[in-house]
Amino acid sequence: MIQFLSFLTFTAFVAIYAAWQLRKDKLNTQDGYFLGGRSLTGIVIAGSMLLTNISTEHLIGMNGSAYKNGAIIIAWEVTSALALVAAAIYFVPRYLKMGLTTIPEFLEKRFDGLTRTLIAFLLIISFVSTLLPIVLYTGAINIESIFEISNLLEITKQQGLWLTVVIVGTIGAVYAIFGGLKMVAYTDTINGFGLLIAGLAVPILALMDIGDGDLFEGLSKVFHNAPEKFNVISNEASVGTGSRNAILPFSVLFTGLIINQLYFWTMHQHIIQRALGAVSLKEAQKGLLFTGVLKILIPLVIVLPGIIGFYYFGDSLYESPDTVYPTLLKRVLPIWMTGFFVAVVMGAVLSTFNSALNSAATVFSLDIYKKYINQNAGEKRLVWIGKSTSALLAIFAIGIAPFVANAPEGLYQLLQQLNGIFFIPMATVILAGFFFPKVSATGAKVGLVFGLLFYIVLYFILEVNMHFVHIWGLEFVLNVAVMHLVSQISPRKNPFKITDVGVVEMVQWKYAKGLSIALVLVTLVIYIWLGNVG
Repeated sequence: MIQFLSFLTFTAFVAIYAAWQLRKDKLNTQDGYFLGGRSLTGIVIAGSMLLTNISTEHLIGMNGSAYKNGAIIIAWEVTSALALVAAAIYFVPRYLKMGLTTIPEFLEKRFDGLTRTLIAFLLIISFVSTLLPIVLYTGAINIESIFEISNLLEITKQQGLWLTVVIVGTIGAVYAIFGGLKMVAYTDTINGFGLLIAGLAVPILALMDIGDGDLFEGLSKVFHNAPEKFNVISNEASVGTGSRNAILPFSVLFTGLIINQLYFWTMHQHIIQRALGAVSLKEAQKGLLFTGVLKILIPLVIVLPGIIGFYYFGDSLYESPDTVYPTLLKRVLPIWMTGFFVAVVMGAVLSTFNSALNSAATVFSLDIYKKYINQNAGEKRLVWIGKSTSALLAIFAIGIAPFVANAPEGLYQLLQQLNGIFFIPMATVILAGFFFPKVSATGAKVGLVFGLLFYIVLYFILEVNMHFVHIWGLEFVLNVAVMHLVSQISPRKNPFKITDVGVVEMVQWKYAKGLSIALVLVTLVIYIWLGNVG
């Protein structure tokens, strides 16, 4: 009963606070609904970005991977800080200068309308086929594990998971449909602080339990139990026998991982949309770099508990690593806190889910509906289309979510493998738009199609003995070559130049460069410090 009351109290507080903040906002305009009225501040952007990114596929999937494979999985997090520096210093100033609402808008300015449409379709497909169902399913696992809904309602575990998916998906859709980006951002910020508090409580309580009340003694015991688990540099094979099943060989950090991180943090609509809604460049840069600081700290929440789980459970859960984190929660959290934690977990699920819905609705409404179906659509009509799109995509995602179970290398690894189908081809086209002025619209489209087919054929059909992140790197190089080759045959006719449309104030944050340098140095120190342990 205490669990349920603490869950309801925090969940209700988040909803009421966000609704109160939005009481005077105009949500029936394009900027109001899709970009929060271009009024987001640095703290809100950082909180929303973190929670949009961190969800149960991280809490469950990354902790499960850390339990089984150690801290090598940390690379997904700490290298994000480098990409966020690139976003703050290079990409977002240009996006804001152009007054973009969606990233595909840039592609029409740089290439042509068809390139914009292709990327828009791929974005929506990637949301629905990979991100949304995996986020819902991992959330359902966590909530079912803690509340034991199946036992409570005397139904099977599978029915309990289905029921949880439907409830969480429906609540997330309501947030996205009726509140727009600003509702999403405000709920994210509160839930983000809740996630940090509750997420840090798990390893702290566990280490104090292990160390008989002494936090550092507990950490020492966990370290000496398996020091190799703390090593962040993996010696796994990245090419040849065993490479397909490797988690994250160190060499991939210098090939495909760079491109993936650049895409996700500087170009992916459902992440960068928060920065596009900033009140000024200064606040956008604050939000991006504060997010970089949080990404350096977040492994304490999504990696360390998995290693602690190995201390408690040994290798008994090796066949089901995605159950490690929920099992650890039940062991270390006091009863009164589990309800609050589930509320935070649900907030994390809702954040990623409703953010993706809002972004998909934005892309469809502005990049497809407005362009091809109803060019004269007014702002209220576009907002209605956005809401309808969110509802339909939510229903579809809820329907397929339970079918992503039993991923052999864990749900987080599955998400990354599937993301490769879409992320790298789209990243190549957008990067070409900025850095390769000779690439034409025809070259961009051919490169996009080539990249999609290349990854699917090599990884899923031919099953080559190469780690999937290395395939991303190879794909990027070949994509660029193909785009340049085609552009020689069909060259670009008009030069592209970015112009300031005067949407927001473009004064740089005075601490942007200093904090950027600090984030780069801290990332290097982590790899030097933890690269030789064990």
